[in-house]
Amino acid sequence: MSDDFLQAMAVASRARADAAAAQLPPAELRARIQELPRAPALRRSGRFDLIAEVKLRSPAVGQLQSADGASAAERALAYAKAGAAAVSVLTEPSRFDGSMADLVAVAASLTSVAVPAMRKDFLVDSYQVLEARAAGAGGVLVILRMLRRNVLAQLIDTAVEQGLFVLLEAFDEQDIELAESLVTERAAAKQQLLVGVNCRDLVTLQVVPGRLEALAPRLPANILRVAESGVTTESDAARMAACGYDLALVGSALMTHANPAALLANMLAAARR
Repeated sequence: MSDDFLQAMAVASRARADAAAAQLPPAELRARIQELPRAPALRRSGRFDLIAEVKLRSPAVGQLQSADGASAAERALAYAKAGAAAVSVLTEPSRFDGSMADLVAVAASLTSVAVPAMRKDFLVDSYQVLEARAAGAGGVLVILRMLRRNVLAQLIDTAVEQGLFVLLEAFDEQDIELAESLVTERAAAKQQLLVGVNCRDLVTLQVVPGRLEALAPRLPANILRVAESGVTTESDAARMAACGYDLALVGSALMTHANPAALLANMLAAARR
């Protein structure tokens, strides 16, 4: 997943956004949103938390067969009942086999437990943030290195306006500096902004040992910090908590585990000890 890959995904995402907006113009989408209840907030325990992910495919791993045969909605509800602070849903169709239908189903399934769904995609336009809100999501992920600063600002500000939380995804110190600047400019909305470190190498797709630990001290103070990728075991979760992360985003390990709810609960217990 090189920078070239990210740009290719951005081009494809732009085409999807334009097609969706042609079918349902932004004004009509906003009208639909006005009829919706308030977006669900991130469910925080005050201790270490997990964002559990529903995804069908990963470029790094390939097809992720749900070990227990559960649907996306059933799996998301199980994650929430096991203690997840939010459920991330891949909506990118070509490389992750995701869809907006998955986000709608997951968000609906979580209504009864007041846990938000988060749209994870290669977002390039504020229209896609509105799509997430209309689908019932409570948050979105934004990849810092993929977009110009003014576009990042538009995405973030649209999310804040809609009451969504935003996970700003960084890969290196330069990304983190940009995230800190964007957060500082939005001090009033700080509680809605999270900064995450993705520890995958953008070329090889492999997890880079030690990157999460090395970059943890560089993350902005007084903001929720998220460890992304490479957290697969209870000991990994405990290690992330020990080096200062507030949450971890866990996907493939849960998708392929025979009892994902138990794994999630055990990760939380280990990290909170």
